[in-house]
Amino acid sequence: MTINFGTDGWRAVISDTFTFANLRLVAQAIADFAREESDVDVPEVVVGFDTRFLSDRYAAEVARVMAGNGIVAHLSRADCPTPAVSYTVVHKKAAAGVMITASHNPPRYNGLKLKASFGGSVLPEQARQVEAHLARNQQAGRGPNVMDYQQALDEGWIQRFNPAWAYYEHLASLVDLDAISARELRVVTDAMYGSGRKCIADMLARTRCKVREIRGEMNPGFGGIHPEPIAHYLDALAAAIQADQAHLGLATDGDGDRIGAMDGGGNFVDPHHIFALALQYLVETKGRRGTVVKTVSTSRMVDRLAARYGLPLVETPVGFNHIANHMLNSDVLIGGEESGGFSIRGHIPEGDGVLMGLLLLEVVSASGLSLYELVARLQEQVGPTCYVRRDLRLQRAVSKTEMVDRLTQEAPAALAGQEVVDVQTTDGVKYLLADDSWLLIRPSGTEPVLRVYVEAREPGAVAAILADGEKFARLERG
Repeated sequence: MTINFGTDGWRAVISDTFTFANLRLVAQAIADFAREESDVDVPEVVVGFDTRFLSDRYAAEVARVMAGNGIVAHLSRADCPTPAVSYTVVHKKAAAGVMITASHNPPRYNGLKLKASFGGSVLPEQARQVEAHLARNQQAGRGPNVMDYQQALDEGWIQRFNPAWAYYEHLASLVDLDAISARELRVVTDAMYGSGRKCIADMLARTRCKVREIRGEMNPGFGGIHPEPIAHYLDALAAAIQADQAHLGLATDGDGDRIGAMDGGGNFVDPHHIFALALQYLVETKGRRGTVVKTVSTSRMVDRLAARYGLPLVETPVGFNHIANHMLNSDVLIGGEESGGFSIRGHIPEGDGVLMGLLLLEVVSASGLSLYELVARLQEQVGPTCYVRRDLRLQRAVSKTEMVDRLTQEAPAALAGQEVVDVQTTDGVKYLLADDSWLLIRPSGTEPVLRVYVEAREPGAVAAILADGEKFARLERG
């Protein structure tokens, strides 16, 4: 069996590759890694899980393997969001964290996210360490050490706990609940049947906001949708906003580390606008400064705001682990990515949809404007801008190196009538155009998909650039 860690851990189809036997092998490699990383005799590892089929059972198996290796496993009593697990790793000074989740992937998948002692995804070199342990164990015919669950409980090797309250108290130190409370907003939260359920509503119980949560019941099949907070899957949220005459709606993904939003009219507010609004608020209203970190696929509205405020801007490959690296090593004010993962100074270096949902409520409440008005004002100040992402299913494996080489060597002089002024290869190939539009072509780090991204000043230009981008991508699809 070959298991490789992608952008954020390991994901596979349940009962195909993601089996109890394979999971125990991976857990043994993680236990070896935790012992190697820890400087104490009895390391501790935090284990959490989402709402997917068998996630609680998979988490218990991971805890049993930790116990069998003399590692105390703090096992969540119930499903919880990934950022709560990541925060608990720091709070308990644990050696590592394991979250059983396939995040926003379809319900037939499950997976494992591995968190380092600093509360973010393990660094690439740490992921390679785990893979090396796995390979060595298999080569040596070494199976996992596993302790009986009840014995591990009785002896204290497995300790059940609730991660919510310490996490909630930390969130309350990062957002102004009094400011959120001031306008008595009507809010609909959409958990999309994921493990972010109840979190935003629980936090808002401390305010005068009127809150209703939808799709918060246990449903491992996610109601037949992908638990990804994008417009395509949020019809239920739009309907609930209209029924409640709510000011806005917030949606979190399958494990609560991504955010999406809708205004009071049911219009989708994408993560690019959430990022830009949060940056604007932190600087102009809160008076904060620091480095801004964004992934290569994120809107240039963020670039324009950073330039306006005189703030350093760093662009990274896709994947929050790259943002986390900067948060650990420099004074980062805010970091975020196109998919809806964000964090701010003072928080763990981990995308957190719950935190950003609350911060967006603070932005709206403090402004005295509606979310629709805030987005319109942002478009006037740093727009206009239109954005689209198209995912193309791959028919054959794509060599990223070969793809980058070909698309760089064959870079066009112009796209949709605009001169190509720069070609960047931070992650895939990105063509920057004279009018600040851009096209990015890159393979996904978690799925057999080629992603094509476009941002331009108006919808017609987006369509024209996208058509050119799909022509380039067609050769890669086979």
